[in-house]
Amino acid sequence: MTTRTPEQIFHDHGQALGSGDLDRISANYAEDAVFVTPSGVLRGREGVKRGIGALLGDLPDAAWELKPQFADDVLFLEWSAATAHARVEDGVDTFVFRDGLIQAQTVRYTLVAEEG
Repeated sequence: MTTRTPEQIFHDHGQALGSGDLDRISANYAEDAVFVTPSGVLRGREGVKRGIGALLGDLPDAAWELKPQFADDVLFLEWSAATAHARVEDGVDTFVFRDGLIQAQTVRYTLVAEEG
């Protein structure tokens, strides 16, 4: 059995996010994954679907900018995103990888409505 590297998992995760396919996105997470958001802790792949679905709902058709920094089985990700109506400030995620999947993720960001 070949285990995917954190870089490979993150690459697939990014492609899945671009498609908006929540089933494909959640397949990159362990069954017992922990997803920590500003509003609380979500558990399992269903929790991941709810958390990421809410983020994608806030940022439809966003232009994303990602700055990943890998350290063994951990990824620190600074990011921003913008749409015609909103932008993200201070987006920061931390991912923990285990056995070819995302085991845990923390998400923090501030969503700012664009005036106009």
